[in-house]
This record gives sequence, C-alpha cells and structure tokens, in this order.
Amino acid sequence: RAELGRASWKLFHTILARYPDKPSLEERQTLEQYIYLFAKVYPCGDCARHFIKLLEKYPPQTSSRTIASVWGCDVHNKVNKVLGHEIYDCANIIEDYDCGC
Repeated sequence: RAELGRASWKLFHTILARYPDKPSLEERQTLEQYIYLFAKVYPCGDCARHFIKLLEKYPPQTSSRTIASVWGCDVHNKVNKVLGHEIYDCANIIEDYDCGC
C-alpha cells in the first residue's frame, strides 16, 4: 500500500507540475475529470473512498499550474495529517515535481 501511495502521489504531482500556466477550458475540464477518475479507479478501496470524500470537500482547482499544484499539495497534506505523516512544504511543489518533459 505504501509503495502504491508513493508512486501515485508522484504521478499526481508531476501531472499538476506540467499542467499549463494558462489552461484552456478543455484542459481544465480534462484535468478535473482525470482527478475524479483517478479517485474512482484507485486500486486501494479504502484510500479511494477517503480521497473521493476529500474531493467532495476540496474540489479540484484547475485555473492555473500554480493553483492546481498547490491545491494538490494541500490535499496530499490532508492525507498526510490523517496518516500521521510529515507535512510537505508546498512552496516548491512545481520545481520538486517538474520532470522537465
């Protein structure tokens, strides 16, 4: 479960770090759909249910790369808090996960 979580969060944050600075409406809708589908199909049922509840309370923010990345980091930190994990400093989230692709 821990390995899956680390890999999933890495992909999640990398996608957000490569998201456009000024996304089109279609790009915004696509990212939002991806996030909801990601939660629905996540292999760990308990994790998926908890993430879906988080999305209900904190819906995806997709108006820009920075906003989406910080939103993703904040949501991840909410999970970290519940799990008793270290809280991540979101100040450099884009730089930390930009794959350079």
